[in-house]
Amino acid sequence: MKHPVREGLAKAQHSAVHLEMRDSYTPDDPEFARWRAGHRYGNDPKKLPDWWGPWHDLATETTARGVVMRRARIVSEPVTDYIRYEHDLTFANVAAGELVRWLPRRKAADIALPGTDLWMFDSSTILFTYFSGNGDVVDREWRTEPTVVELVRSAFETVWERATPHEEYKPV
Repeated sequence: MKHPVREGLAKAQHSAVHLEMRDSYTPDDPEFARWRAGHRYGNDPKKLPDWWGPWHDLATETTARGVVMRRARIVSEPVTDYIRYEHDLTFANVAAGELVRWLPRRKAADIALPGTDLWMFDSSTILFTYFSGNGDVVDREWRTEPTVVELVRSAFETVWERATPHEEYKPV
């Protein structure tokens, strides 16, 4: 069975946006533990974890088809170690063709946001991702109702407008 995000990206014709709002994901990830122990990627793709290759290929293929991929992350400041880890690894997302921005949670306080992380494809189809308290994915749900799509579209565009491009964002 195809992974739902891969399915959405394969069908996308114009745009794919990803909104991330947690301060930690899968904290038991061995790669995160390795990073906490001092391993750094140093903007060197050869040092990236094994799982990165397939994602890089997928993002590169998607953007090569003309699909604009944007990722926005809403983060608490001071940031968690996990967000520092994500920031350190984000050079790879950018190298694969994604546009990435960061928004401090304080600057998102007055935005009507969906209750969970999501992908939106071609401004018409949403894939919500539901997490356990410790950051493990427990379920995903596709939604296409116009009111849900409009909430997500409006929220994402507002976040994007306020957020700082990856190259300029310095975690505090």
